[in-house]
Amino acid sequence: MPRKSLPPTVRQRRLGAELRRLRESAELSATQAGALHGTSQPRVSSIESGSYAVSADRVRAMARSYTCTDEALIEALAEMTGGRTRGWWDEYRDLLPSDTLDLAELEHHAIAMRTASVIHLPGLLQTRAHAHAVISDVVPALAPPDVEHRVSYRIKRQAVLYGESPTPLTAIVHEAALRMGFGGPEVARAQLEHLLDVSEREHITILVIPFGAGTFPSSGQSVYYMAGTIPALDTVQLDTDHGAGFLDNQPQLVKYRTVLDRMESCSLTAAESQDLIRQVAEDIRER
Repeated sequence: MPRKSLPPTVRQRRLGAELRRLRESAELSATQAGALHGTSQPRVSSIESGSYAVSADRVRAMARSYTCTDEALIEALAEMTGGRTRGWWDEYRDLLPSDTLDLAELEHHAIAMRTASVIHLPGLLQTRAHAHAVISDVVPALAPPDVEHRVSYRIKRQAVLYGESPTPLTAIVHEAALRMGFGGPEVARAQLEHLLDVSEREHITILVIPFGAGTFPSSGQSVYYMAGTIPALDTVQLDTDHGAGFLDNQPQLVKYRTVLDRMESCSLTAAESQDLIRQVAEDIRER
């Protein structure tokens, strides 16, 4: 039996969407674009939906035929060509939702990451025990094997923070996330000690918004911003109860860059944040 074709990843869909935006800016229909490139309207539509792999040379030719003069953008799009990236996350292909796997692929290609959360600590900074406590409590409840799959996947994602060329991460967390106590005192204390350990790494910055900071933007949701090779190809991921949502149009990217900038302005410095994390860990010890 032939293998069922896989749906395009968010990265493949993003390449197609950017080519569609260039075509529409040139005021060309898909049929007209196909005639320019010596192909058909259905083929152009397949490329723009991310379901048909396209070569780097074809992307360059398409972009220039759409009168795009932004060479940085053209080359960044050319780097996104080919089939789906094959990575360690493929071993979870039949175990986890596709949008969950898309996140690992985006992290793999990101040149920098910024995340902000209020109640939960960022997945890239969670210990295994903390992740297990959080994932075990989702609704609807997961079977034990499914919990283990999700926990192991979350921990493997953290590889982008280590190795020879780790990806820089700035994590903005609210003091509430430090004090939630997921998994009980021992797990919570170990999690805070882990935050202190990783915050000593040059490429990881943890900034805490204290209770006294008052109001701040996006206080009701987590925001995860992954930088592409150029700002136009950045991606925002928002967590919802229904799964991950990905945003990539320019007004949305500008909005969330501004949101994260404002959240950073409400945060303590990195050194002050470390002091507060230590204090919360001490408070747990004294309970």
